Amino acid sequence: MSATTDRRSAMIQIAGAAAAVVPFAANADGAVSGASIGRARGIYGSRIAALEDAVAKGDFAAVAAEKNAFVLFNSGAYAVNKAKKTEAIKGTNAIFAAVRAKDAGALKTAYSAYVAANDVAPLPTVSNDDGQGYSNDFDYRARSKAGAIYVR
Repeated sequence: MSATTDRRSAMIQIAGAAAAVVPFAANADGAVSGASIGRARGIYGSRIAALEDAVAKGDFAAVAAEKNAFVLFNSGAYAVNKAKKTEAIKGTNAIFAAVRAKDAGALKTAYSAYVAANDVAPLPTVSNDDGQGYSNDFDYRARSKAGAIYVR
């Protein structure tokens, strides 16, 4: 600043510089934890596993309706392991190529290969007699079949 700059213009310059920096302070760091990977596997893996009957019946519309579950499973469960993510995406592409071709046999083959390769499983059914499935409302198992909680 020059000697001729008064306090008001100096404060305006400082406030302008601070305003330019503040929006960048709130960016997410993209951290991935075991909990976020487990959450993706639990939520989206259950949705994919629930398609087993639809695949067996050849219900292409039901599989197509759950396309986002495959996309979110691939990006969440393999956020760190890029090689496995690439393989999972190839499996997803094979499933939806069969859906577009309306080929029930190819759909069954691609779906079973995807489920086996990615260790997709539904959430277990937990009752109050078996134990506690979650501990707070922010748990992904809350309000699901794995969501038993002991209340006195």
